[in-house]
Amino acid sequence: MNARPIRFFHRSEIVEVADAAPTRTVLEWLREDARCTGTKEGCAEGDCGACTVVLGRLDAQGELALQPVNACIQFLPTLDGKALFTVEDLASPQGALHPAQSAMVECHGSQCGFCTPGFVMSLWSCCQRHQAAGTRPTRQQIADDLSGNLCRCTGYRPILDAGQRMFDLPETHLATEPVVQALNSLKADPPLHYRRAFHAPRTLEALAELRMNRPEARLLAGSTDMGLWVTKQFRELPELIYVGEVTELQRIGQAGDGSLHIGAGASLEAAWQALAQRHPTLRDVWLRFASLPIRMVGTMGGNVANGSPIGDSAPVLMALDAQIVLQRGERVRRMPLADFYVDYMKNQLEPGEFVQGLEVPAAPTGTELRAYKISKRFDCDISALCAGLALRVEDNQVAHVRLAFGGMAATVRRAAQAEAALLGQAWDAARVAAAQAALAEDFKPLSDMRASSGYRLKVAQNLLQRLWLETRASGPLPESAVSVWHRETMT
Repeated sequence: MNARPIRFFHRSEIVEVADAAPTRTVLEWLREDARCTGTKEGCAEGDCGACTVVLGRLDAQGELALQPVNACIQFLPTLDGKALFTVEDLASPQGALHPAQSAMVECHGSQCGFCTPGFVMSLWSCCQRHQAAGTRPTRQQIADDLSGNLCRCTGYRPILDAGQRMFDLPETHLATEPVVQALNSLKADPPLHYRRAFHAPRTLEALAELRMNRPEARLLAGSTDMGLWVTKQFRELPELIYVGEVTELQRIGQAGDGSLHIGAGASLEAAWQALAQRHPTLRDVWLRFASLPIRMVGTMGGNVANGSPIGDSAPVLMALDAQIVLQRGERVRRMPLADFYVDYMKNQLEPGEFVQGLEVPAAPTGTELRAYKISKRFDCDISALCAGLALRVEDNQVAHVRLAFGGMAATVRRAAQAEAALLGQAWDAARVAAAQAALAEDFKPLSDMRASSGYRLKVAQNLLQRLWLETRASGPLPESAVSVWHRETMT
């Protein structure tokens, strides 16, 4: 393994970095080394969006794909082979503002201005994507794109006004040809091995070998969790093996038996989109999972492997009876995701083993699937409670039921006694009440800063009631009756 510098495209040229620490963040490099101080540091944990930048990489067709990301938690070596765009890149060489910037001025979308560069970069990414597709977003779609950007003084109405206004202004297109040429030239570089502490294999075989030879190394995907170990806990990390360049891990596709395979390196955005295409009732949980910049780099495989008891992926995947695929060297094994977790932040992974992917079987016809997230904020917030609930009723009897909850125990897990209270029984209010009572036997939730034990149990019971109201045979409630965010009425 020959060491080499980090190489990426920035400010119209290929940049080489050879002396930065492997865990130096993109934000630190921009502000302190490149002196590009338009990008701001707010929270240093990927919540406020003041540090939003846009990464460019080549997609499968060789075209430039753009991703808004949080620079404050991205490690600099992950830029290797990519393009980096910041607020300094938006104005023309003659000084003319980009429509995203002009619209913010026209609509009075900035007061103190600290958060403005991050908002502008999210708007620029939104603008580029819709211009390329020939579409125009609704106001709600713009709000979804800005879910990772917080403003403390302006308020969001004028910023959303600016998001709509920028599509009325003369179009300004990114000159993609020189970027694509630069990225194609960077593809000729060998895989990155940086300072003997950061490795970026490009094949599944190379990853498996590295993992076997370095079982003490940490696997890094989107750094949406590990980045905080550095920025908040000031931890010294061991060797890192970055999975973001392994093409095989990013694949999502349907197997011959109809199951959906989600590679462990596929982004959260791509994974949730694939799940929501199969199950439209997952749309709200998809859009409420963190924020768009987090979903663009974070992975569902990483979210599951992390094993947080409040992770939002695992309850939904368990409700769908998903299996987790594990690899150690050439050996591949599968197990139900429900069996993967042993205890708080402990799982079945062996030394040298890693998560290769997830397999989600096709739900039988007639299955009702619901996913409910309870948090203090609608956008970009950690769950106090998350539920994935799957139910199939035949002849008014429960033929299949899976009730999985996050935030109720040391691990995400199913409510076995509540399921038993429903299975084979009539789907009626009396059985729902029995299942609600059984939840108190399934879980003894903890109290913490997000919710008390009593609140969590009561809300979990209420969610079973909501499932009943939405799926009962007589007069099931439509989405418009149970959600203030009913999207069909939002423009």
